[in-house]
Amino acid sequence: MLELEHGFRVVDVYTTLALDEREGESRTRRPGRTITPDRLEREMHQAGITRSIVFPPARRETSYVAPNNGVARHSVDRPFVAFARIRGTRHSEHTTTGRLRNAVNRPTDDHTTPEDVEMYAYDDRFHGFVLDPTVDDYPDEDLLETLEDVGLPLVVHGGADAPPNALADALLGREFPVIVAHFGGHPLDRKLMHTMVDLLEKYDDCYLETSFVRYRDVLERAVLEHPDRVLFGSGAPASHPNVAVMETLTLDVSEDLLRRIFSKNACRVIDVLSPDATSWQ
Repeated sequence: MLELEHGFRVVDVYTTLALDEREGESRTRRPGRTITPDRLEREMHQAGITRSIVFPPARRETSYVAPNNGVARHSVDRPFVAFARIRGTRHSEHTTTGRLRNAVNRPTDDHTTPEDVEMYAYDDRFHGFVLDPTVDDYPDEDLLETLEDVGLPLVVHGGADAPPNALADALLGREFPVIVAHFGGHPLDRKLMHTMVDLLEKYDDCYLETSFVRYRDVLERAVLEHPDRVLFGSGAPASHPNVAVMETLTLDVSEDLLRRIFSKNACRVIDVLSPDATSWQ
């Protein structure tokens, strides 16, 4: 695909880096296609994306230590910023099943501990955390308190199985920034997305990320009503970053608002994305 020329500095807050170490070669996987980290970097360059938040995919019943370390290792000398994926022990209290499971649930060796969070937070290879409640469940109170202590941003998957009200009860209103992926409405649930936009009025340290949001009316509403709370995410490699950039460029908003979506907002929330914080420009 031809390289895009759009004149904006773009940073991406939602990129999955799934590593396969077979035969000594690391690759990122996506359904129907396998690409190397180098190929992912080239695709980001083609789209005009200068820096990308990267993290391993969600996996059930497995430790994230090796995937997190792999992502950090392959971020060296690339315009990637590694986030560590974490796993909680709590289920949503919004369902009877979740409440019953919480009553009998016990941590295992695969769950993230407060000590793990501190280790990642003070390791200069990692700059935040990511969580998919549909796979990783929610943090318990001890883990939440540690996340507050370290203060790094948390990217959280939002959607039909992790709706806005459940995210609000479990994560929002804490002393760390929460970036809700997919406007909290994956897959393509316009009602949930609008509900998540509504919650921005209540929670000051909550932000919305744009990957896989195909509804222009929802995107434009959020940008116009909350211009400092929308962050660009491509969803790569599942979605080509060129597509995500072009979808944002077609929004009927001012150039100043586009600059906020593409980089200014993210740089306020994630310091390392700032041009002054890195040699990657």
